[in-house]
Amino acid sequence: MARVCDITGSKSQVGGGYSNRVRATKFNPTGKRRRQVNIQKKTLFVPEIGKKITINVSTKGLKTMKKRGAYLTLKKAGLVA
Repeated sequence: MARVCDITGSKSQVGGGYSNRVRATKFNPTGKRRRQVNIQKKTLFVPEIGKKITINVSTKGLKTMKKRGAYLTLKKAGLVA
């Protein structure tokens, strides 16, 4: 299963791993590292349609759903008809 948020569409990113010694010498022995998204598997009851829906959502997506409401956010993402 890919680690992708159903609401925001965010996925992992690749970036450098640095320590203070690396910054001092301008030499990068650490290489690249993958930064994963904080994905949670949540089951939500949506009263507008009277169903439970299971989604993979990032914590930022959960914050968005709390602000806008679950039904409108899921509808905009195309997960609810």
